[in-house]
Amino acid sequence: MAKPAEKLAESLKALQAIQSEGIVAIKSKDLSRTHKVRLMANGFIREVIRGWYIVANPEENKGNSTSWFTSYWEFCSKFLEDRYSNDYCISAEQSLLLHSGNEVVPNQLIIRSAKGKNNNTPLLFNTSLFCMKSPLSKLEGIEIKNDLRILNLPSSIVFSSPSIFVSNPIDVRTALSMINDASEILALLLDGGHSLKAGRISGAFRNIGNSKIADEILKTMKSAGYDVREVDPFDQKTPIPLHAREHSPYCNRIRLMWAEMREEVMNAFPKPSAINFIDKATLLKNIDDIYVTDAYHSLSIEKYKVTPELIERVKSGKWNLVENEVDKKHRDAMAARGYWLAFNSVKNSIEKIFDGGNIGKILSEEHGDWYRELFSPSVTSGILKPSDLAGYRRHQVYIGQSQHVPVNVDAVRDVMPILFDLIAEEPEASVRAVLGHFIFVYIHPYMDGNGRMGRFLMNALLASGGYNWMVIPVQKREEYMNALEMASVKQDISHFAKFIGSLVQSTMDGNPIATLT
Repeated sequence: MAKPAEKLAESLKALQAIQSEGIVAIKSKDLSRTHKVRLMANGFIREVIRGWYIVANPEENKGNSTSWFTSYWEFCSKFLEDRYSNDYCISAEQSLLLHSGNEVVPNQLIIRSAKGKNNNTPLLFNTSLFCMKSPLSKLEGIEIKNDLRILNLPSSIVFSSPSIFVSNPIDVRTALSMINDASEILALLLDGGHSLKAGRISGAFRNIGNSKIADEILKTMKSAGYDVREVDPFDQKTPIPLHAREHSPYCNRIRLMWAEMREEVMNAFPKPSAINFIDKATLLKNIDDIYVTDAYHSLSIEKYKVTPELIERVKSGKWNLVENEVDKKHRDAMAARGYWLAFNSVKNSIEKIFDGGNIGKILSEEHGDWYRELFSPSVTSGILKPSDLAGYRRHQVYIGQSQHVPVNVDAVRDVMPILFDLIAEEPEASVRAVLGHFIFVYIHPYMDGNGRMGRFLMNALLASGGYNWMVIPVQKREEYMNALEMASVKQDISHFAKFIGSLVQSTMDGNPIATLT
């Protein structure tokens, strides 16, 4: 008789055969009942709705949403195709968000279909699918994005509800900036007789600084006999000029996020007048003194099991890759050694910034050095492949338990130079530090190490304004991660700005809350 482990191995082989075809969403018929029961009991698959499953990580507990959020869009594409075939489309509003680069997992995904029954289908972790009984008109154009049927960009702009201009201004402005010619919009407005929509959309284009398209919409609609009255649907003016014809929607999105969030950061941060600026020698000594505490907390936030003793052993040079097999094989030891090398590389960059170097240029040129130092011990010891040091990621990544989907891999190399341009142009050190950190992890440019790199970047930028190195304590990990999630998913930077500001204030007051005890 086969042992339990042997039976599980057989079920895993069946699952592997499905995964080898690139399938994440599993239909009940794809696995035998015996395999399903066995794999579910051992945490290798998770039921989403009756008859549908996703591949899961057996190390996740029931409250861990990572497998679901990373599978969400692919699951929806397979499920909707199976249930509705070609007779469905994502709502205009959600289509617009996807066009603008916003792939946050929504709490409720609304779709339209002639087969719809106006019913809500609960999914995992308080998400759901709502299918409206609503056949598409002949005017609405459909395209396929990530295997999902969505409205094309002009249709999503024309048919979205007016409320989206206030609820999601960054998304709408990003989408509008991708329209190169009024004809893309006008065909829909004219054939549909949409005079109210024309007034709203012309006002929206004027708001983002594109008066040419705004005027063309008004003139053409009026020449066709429509009485159009322009109305600005946004509740505020666009804060910055938008760059037309960008290769990626993320480019204008990142610029808009920075412009709209900077004031919130300044309001939440200790005022520069309260800082006792320090000389370079004192700053560098303080950085050296904080190393062990910083390494312990930063690595612990990433869930490495690193002790202060290991950190001291690395710092003192007692760590030995060649002779000590434990050091050679131990993942946590590699992380500690890499952190020490990267920390010193960051300190060198800070010294150049403090001497008056161009902040954006220094960080743009040298952050890759930090990354290579961070992971070179893991490559040397064989834990990682040499190609892992090649630079920015070449695949899509996801963040554990986050609804935020980082910038797609094709856009990473477009937006990273923009981040460093924004840093170089920003006069306020507090804004540079908070938004530099946030947008770095929002982009998630590397396959691994983005949290540590983001905190290194933040501290280099704090130093540029005369602030001391600031440690985020592991005891506040949940608050820290939740604040980043709010900024990424809701575009609400206030929680993160207040969180970092309070830690900086404690450090300024001589009461740092991050210790080794």
